[in-house]
Amino acid sequence: MTQNLTKRAGYRILKSMLDPILTGRYIRLEPLDYHHAPDLAAASATDPSLYQWSPVPQGIEAARAYIAKALSWKEAGTALPFAIVHKDDNAVVGSTRLWDLERWAWPVSHERHGRSEPDVCEIGHTWLTLSAVRTQVNTEAKLLLLTHAFEVWQVLRVCLHTDSRNKRSQAAIERIGGKLEGILRSHRMAADFIPRDSVRYSILASEWPEVKARLTAMTNRD
Repeated sequence: MTQNLTKRAGYRILKSMLDPILTGRYIRLEPLDYHHAPDLAAASATDPSLYQWSPVPQGIEAARAYIAKALSWKEAGTALPFAIVHKDDNAVVGSTRLWDLERWAWPVSHERHGRSEPDVCEIGHTWLTLSAVRTQVNTEAKLLLLTHAFEVWQVLRVCLHTDSRNKRSQAAIERIGGKLEGILRSHRMAADFIPRDSVRYSILASEWPEVKARLTAMTNRD
């Protein structure tokens, strides 16, 4: 009996590590799953013109396929996808994820050897419904994701990429403290199905305290 209780307790701890719910003042980030498909489809239908630069699922079948791909990456250990949920009314207002999770091959003598957590990662695949644009939602989502990456996983770097044509996204990343690294040419397929140039930003662990203070102030600004 005691052994079974111990196993169940261990399972709950493991689940909380794999499926964290990140909660802030305005939103919570729930582990993305198939039950979010109808709400994601509804969220993306409010104004499809918002998604000029981001591949966003349109319709219920596309939402299910979007979730299936995200969960396959999660199963492979390369992504942690979330639905963005507004706390006031439990409405799904978008999606985001920590992804491109890299685990470095540290030597046995190194203090980071044997870690299961990633050493570096990226924030991306972020999109919002119309009502959440230009609100604290995106800022708080970044705060929650970066806090998890730097303070739970203890990553060394978080990257953010955006289409070189997306000036609004670049300004938003710079506003929160992302440092410009350069432009990666023909880096990824764009939402309009061309090889896009990506503007690359990063935040280092040493820069996180300053970025956190800035994001916290921005999020708490009524």
